[in-house]
Order: sequence, then C-alpha cells, then structure tokens
Amino acid sequence: MNSEEVISIYEKVAGITRRMVEAAREYDWEQLAELESLCADHVATLKQDESTVPLTGVVREQKVKIIQKILADDREIRSITEPWMDNLSLLIKSTGTERKLLQAYGANQSG
Repeated sequence: MNSEEVISIYEKVAGITRRMVEAAREYDWEQLAELESLCADHVATLKQDESTVPLTGVVREQKVKIIQKILADDREIRSITEPWMDNLSLLIKSTGTERKLLQAYGANQSG
C-alpha cells in the first residue's frame, strides 16, 4: 500500500460516513448499519496496512482534513442516534418491567 492508496481509503471512509449521516437523518437504521459495516471493513484495512506507509507534508495534511470530516460526521450521527437509542432503551426497560409485573401479579389475578 502506498500513500495514494491510504488517502483513497480515507476518502472512501469519509464518503461512507457522509452517507451514514444521511441515513441517520432519515432514521434509516438498516442502511446505517450496512454502511457502518462497510466503513468498518475499510478501517480494518487501514489498521492492518497503513502503519507501514509513511505520510509526510501535504499528504499528511490531507489525511488530517479527511479525518476531521469523518469525526464531524461521527458527531452528527451520534447526535441523531443517541437520543433514539436512549428512547429505545427506556422502551425495552419499560416492557421488561411490565412483563415482570405481569408475571408476578398477573398470574395471581383471577377473572
């Protein structure tokens, strides 16, 4: 892998995270999950191969700018998904509590 390939992968990740933002804005969780998996594949490639490629000067600056875009997208995705996940967690806890109450008291109720 050379520096051009490294930057190319970072650009692909940035493109994917931009699409992830769009999916999150549309509450398209299935698409978001698919894109997240694709993103993880590219990140795994970078983790495996990038350390052997020295980046200097303009290429390093380019990488930093791309990473900043990725991080900004990540913040936006989290700002959309975290409240949704909190609500989902509350619903799950509420359902679990309801189920426990029904098990504890519902069975003892006779018509």
